[in-house]
Amino acid sequence: MGGSDPVTTIAVVAGTLASYALAWTLGSPVLVPVLNTLPALPVLVLRLRRGRVGPAVADMLAWAATMAVAATALSYWAPDATGQLFVHAETYRTEMFTWVRTGVGDENQPARFLVTHAWHAAAFCLLSLASGSVLSLAMGAVLMNYMGHYVGALASAGASPVPLAVLGWHPWSVVRIASYVVLGVVLGGPVLARVAGFAFRLRAQRAWLLAAALGLTADAVLKWLFAPRWGALLRDLAGW
Repeated sequence: MGGSDPVTTIAVVAGTLASYALAWTLGSPVLVPVLNTLPALPVLVLRLRRGRVGPAVADMLAWAATMAVAATALSYWAPDATGQLFVHAETYRTEMFTWVRTGVGDENQPARFLVTHAWHAAAFCLLSLASGSVLSLAMGAVLMNYMGHYVGALASAGASPVPLAVLGWHPWSVVRIASYVVLGVVLGGPVLARVAGFAFRLRAQRAWLLAAALGLTADAVLKWLFAPRWGALLRDLAGW
């Protein structure tokens, strides 16, 4: 399968959408990230087995984008239901709504959000290395879903739904998600290689790791510089 073959990307997108349909039917918060992860893992293994790190990153970016769209759309349509279905969703929504309404919150306090970001990144990297990214993909699904709940609920409650649904995905958050995707693909490679029986050299992926590190740095800098103004923009769009 070549790098330009769209079959795996289509499979990831379709499987991820199906995972939300099944999760909605089952109604179990614990199962949501598990179901979200199932379509992504075999594609990740397939791509790495063929030595295609770049296409693996592209497929996992498609996976993350699909979760963003699905979680946002579901939360716009039924925010009360997704607040119960997605782990940590309602707590996060409450925190972020307070920030949008008042400008008060961790988003505007680098001393607080930098610690949170560091813990999340460290946990994600350790889970990727220890589990072949099985656990870190599930962690990523949890993060994507509660962020999507906040954005969808914001669009549902605000006066300008479409701009809010787009701009609610803060630019620094998008950069962070992309960085996590790269880390998940690369750091999961050694364990997946041992389990699935293919060659993978982590040292050969230093350029990808550097890109992820620069992305996480850009995430922190962008949030530090622009979060207060971005919150004010969202507040104006929401009509609050």
